[in-house]
Amino acid sequence: MLEVDIRHSFPAFSLDVAFAAPAGVTALFGRSGSGKTTVVNALAGLLRPQSGRIVADGATLHDDARGVFLPPHRRRVGYVFQDARLFPHLSVRHNLRYGRWFAPRAARGPDMDAVVDMLGIGHLLDRRPGRLSGGEKSRVAIGRALLAAPRLLLMDEPFAALDEARKAELLPYLERLRDAAVAPILYVSHSAAEVARLATTVVLLDEGRVVEAGPAADVLTSLSAATILGVREAGAMLTGVVVRHDADGISEIAISAGALFVPHVAAPVGATVRIRIQAHDVILAPEPPGLISALNVLPATVAAVREGRGPGVIAQLSLGPDRLLARVTRRSAKALGVEEGRRLYAIVKAVAVAPENVAPENVAPAAPFG
Repeated sequence: MLEVDIRHSFPAFSLDVAFAAPAGVTALFGRSGSGKTTVVNALAGLLRPQSGRIVADGATLHDDARGVFLPPHRRRVGYVFQDARLFPHLSVRHNLRYGRWFAPRAARGPDMDAVVDMLGIGHLLDRRPGRLSGGEKSRVAIGRALLAAPRLLLMDEPFAALDEARKAELLPYLERLRDAAVAPILYVSHSAAEVARLATTVVLLDEGRVVEAGPAADVLTSLSAATILGVREAGAMLTGVVVRHDADGISEIAISAGALFVPHVAAPVGATVRIRIQAHDVILAPEPPGLISALNVLPATVAAVREGRGPGVIAQLSLGPDRLLARVTRRSAKALGVEEGRRLYAIVKAVAVAPENVAPENVAPAAPFG
């Protein structure tokens, strides 16, 4: 468990943040300038907050009231920056061993073989960083941080310098890392798609304050998140179980509202998966439509409505325990009577759900960690 309660003032910005982060991946999520990196720097010891307290894994890293402030090298906090920051004159093997050098002798953590196996970097051990791709450098940087046996792993937008292909390459490794539960991970991002795929907990920041914090599905589907991030980033995260894969390339996922059909999912029948559906891909109807091309017609109840700055409205829909967001025009909302308690049907084209927006909920690590 990570406990954070800190305050710090700059000439043009003030930070006042309090949250608790359980095991798994906690995403610090918000627009640029919301205070995400400032929080991470305070956790790493690169910034001393003017007041407050930070406790990680039972160890007090900072407590202004007691005059406690551990310097960075004593915090056992692994920090993966936007750029990998590997030592160019050392091989991958020696970069990894450098991380191990910082691990306390009595600290329990993954061994080098397990880290190499999980991150798929065995074939890179004799190379130097100059011969690695961006995604490979990121994996080595993560491995180096893990081998220091950290009590907390900080990742500050590790995908920022990567193109979409390299991001897709790296995501499965981060899912393995999340589910191996080596150490709590605080993950900084402004990408809703990344957060929906990786995070177990989300802390939503805006102008240096916590707007909302809690399970990823709850926070990402809140109207607060939609308002802060903008309607184009708004979307919901559903969890379901793979029922079957059809020969025509469609997979059926069981969710609380019934069956959800999406393009083929690379997960076996019975696996639990996360599905992100963007608000602008949801159409609302007062009754079930006739024969249409969209495969998903889900009964829903309007839980809340919020008007945007432009012509749009964001509706939060209840599908049993699941939530969905729909973005429609004010004109359509008025015509359909979109208001709290209204029963409607949410229509989603199967092909609107991109493959990168469907991911396994639990990924077994390639090797055991101890």
